[in-house]
Amino acid sequence: MRVEIWSDIACPWCYVGKARFEKALGAFPHRDEVEVVHRSFELDPGRGKDETESVVAMLTKKYGMSEAQVRAGEENLRGLAAAEGLGYRAEGRDHGSTFDMHRLLHFAKEQGRQAELLQILYRANFVEERSLYVDADAYLVDLAVEAGLDADAARKVLADKDSYADEVRADERAAAELGANGVPFFVLDRKFGVSGAQPVEVFGKALEQAWGSRSPLKLIEDGDADACGPDGCAVPQR
Repeated sequence: MRVEIWSDIACPWCYVGKARFEKALGAFPHRDEVEVVHRSFELDPGRGKDETESVVAMLTKKYGMSEAQVRAGEENLRGLAAAEGLGYRAEGRDHGSTFDMHRLLHFAKEQGRQAELLQILYRANFVEERSLYVDADAYLVDLAVEAGLDADAARKVLADKDSYADEVRADERAAAELGANGVPFFVLDRKFGVSGAQPVEVFGKALEQAWGSRSPLKLIEDGDADACGPDGCAVPQR
């Protein structure tokens, strides 16, 4: 069975949802027969490479919230991430274009290192103090090497803005065709869809239902789960 996961590095619910899905997959009896493929989805596709701002500034503009409300929401997200065993830096993070990261992830997929690079990019974005968006090319090369990729090859991908660009756009078109307007979005064998950072139990149910099923794509939801969409990421309140 194949599970495709559309996500963006800048999406905190993708970060949390990935951890919840992996817990469900770890308990799934047929986990060794499940192929996981990560697909590209830019929350802010119109943002230029040099258009970087703080997460707080970005969220206050998108939601019309006060800085205090945004900071409280980020702190709450830190607690939700911690519940999944994840680090989360609630203050001082930047927001910017993730297009180059997605291109690099497609390169990593060809090298069999996509999962490793994705996890490293999430850590860099949500845990590390160094910005993933300001003068980022050298940092991205370092992270690619950490994931087991060749430095010169990674540097070449980043230098060529067209390299793997078609693959990123193809993923985004596929997401639109499947009806995904936010992430994370999980598609199991092109039969079942799970939208948002659902609880572990919902992911477990989806895996069980998709296994061996031949029905058309169905959306499995358990109420309104948090996700990131075209207007940004929902900010949890205390």
